Amino acid sequence: MSSAPSLHFLIELRSRLIYSVIFLFLVFSLLIYYANNLYTLLAAPLLKFLPHGHLIATQIVSPFFVPFKLAFFASVILTVPFFLYQLWIFIAPALYGHERKLIWPFLLTSVVLFYSGIMFAYFVIFPALFHFLANVAPEGVMLSPDINEYLDFTTKLLLIFGCLFEIPMIMVLLVSTRMVTRARFIKMRSYAIVGAFVVGMLLAPPDVISQTLLAIPIWLLYEAGILLSRLVERDEQKT
Repeated sequence: MSSAPSLHFLIELRSRLIYSVIFLFLVFSLLIYYANNLYTLLAAPLLKFLPHGHLIATQIVSPFFVPFKLAFFASVILTVPFFLYQLWIFIAPALYGHERKLIWPFLLTSVVLFYSGIMFAYFVIFPALFHFLANVAPEGVMLSPDINEYLDFTTKLLLIFGCLFEIPMIMVLLVSTRMVTRARFIKMRSYAIVGAFVVGMLLAPPDVISQTLLAIPIWLLYEAGILLSRLVERDEQKT
């Protein structure tokens, strides 16, 4: 008798995983047709700063496999909401009523922040970073990045900024699980501001404007986490 719930649990989990994989490959099958256009879009922030206006391919198969990799990466990013929805359906029956009210806005806000981080990297960080890199090359050196290296570099940056924008939700999760109190986050505000500028120094070009442009949003995200964690504490007190 005790194995029946476990079997049902595994069957349900398998179903959700199958649905997610099928949806992923459906999206991928659509994006693969536009793989070259996707790469052109990804390379646009750099191409406008290159004197010759194009990247290079050092391997003969790169022009085919690199856009293919980008199409799959884009498919994964675009299907994140569907994955989270399947996760929600899977865990919802095991949650209490007040937990269901919290987790759905939590997942929705996490998705919005993740995509916001990716857009911030593409529209703000990429132009500033590539403008700097294109102008610091020594005399006699022509900047000609390989398409595969450019893909690896940019996708890593997109994921980093997508995760950085999850700072408020991580803080809310820590407060809701009582691992860290909101008062503790308030006391650590000065350290968070310093940390934001350290991150700006590491990820942004070495000029004050670019570093500040990155550090301020990270600091504001920390302040948003403090504000949202206050709402969580109020809800727990009412419960």
